[in-house]
Amino acid sequence: MRITRQREAALFVAGALAAGLAGCASGTAGTAASSSANATASETPKLSGTATVFAAASLKATFTKIASDFEAKNPGTTITLNFAGSSDLVTQITQGAPADVFASADTKNMAKLTDAKLVDGAPASFATNVLQIAVPPSNPASISSFADLAKPGVKVVVCAPQVPCGAATQSVEKATGVTLTPVSEESSVTDVLGKVTSGEADAGLVYVTDVKTAGDKVKGVPFPESNQAVNTYPIATVGDSKNKDLAAAFIATVTGAEGQKVLSDAGFGAP
Repeated sequence: MRITRQREAALFVAGALAAGLAGCASGTAGTAASSSANATASETPKLSGTATVFAAASLKATFTKIASDFEAKNPGTTITLNFAGSSDLVTQITQGAPADVFASADTKNMAKLTDAKLVDGAPASFATNVLQIAVPPSNPASISSFADLAKPGVKVVVCAPQVPCGAATQSVEKATGVTLTPVSEESSVTDVLGKVTSGEADAGLVYVTDVKTAGDKVKGVPFPESNQAVNTYPIATVGDSKNKDLAAAFIATVTGAEGQKVLSDAGFGAP
């Protein structure tokens, strides 16, 4: 087929224009994609810095693992943990102790901070727990029920009433009509467990999770009346937190699938 010079020139110009338009379109699309990626990156800043978590003593094993896993997945972050009885932690935060997250072993102590407007928003419930009797492996006082704790001569240790495990103990006493005469009242559930493992007590009222964590150091004695005092654990960001992004990310981990698995494996119930 013959093509005149005029026709050939026209075709050349058209081809050049098409190529130029295609290049512009490609460049525009590339610029748009780059801008979109940059916008996404700016919307999800990398976590960094330190967050201090005040947590109930019964959470020591689980929160230590959750915090370790969190730090491994978020290089450049540090989770500092402070464990004690929930009531003691509330006192510390109320008096100005620097904290970013508070995890309580009951809703009553968390309410003290929410009522004082010392936490952000509504706390999130993330676990439940119930009491169990811990005795030395040999069970020298032959404890097999809650009522046995009231037998003459039995050295029983409980948490102080203001501590969640102590409040739960009182609820069970009221529900059963059994009044205990403890040889000591401790400021945290781990202190109660310590009295049993050291042989200073015949029995102690702790959480089922504490018995599981203690392994063969104690023997657990379950009792049906424990369902009369189920403790719900709430968690929240402290209002004066200096790193609220990191605090929120840690809370999301605790309440998310990863944290829930760690808690479930340790014997905690679902919230």
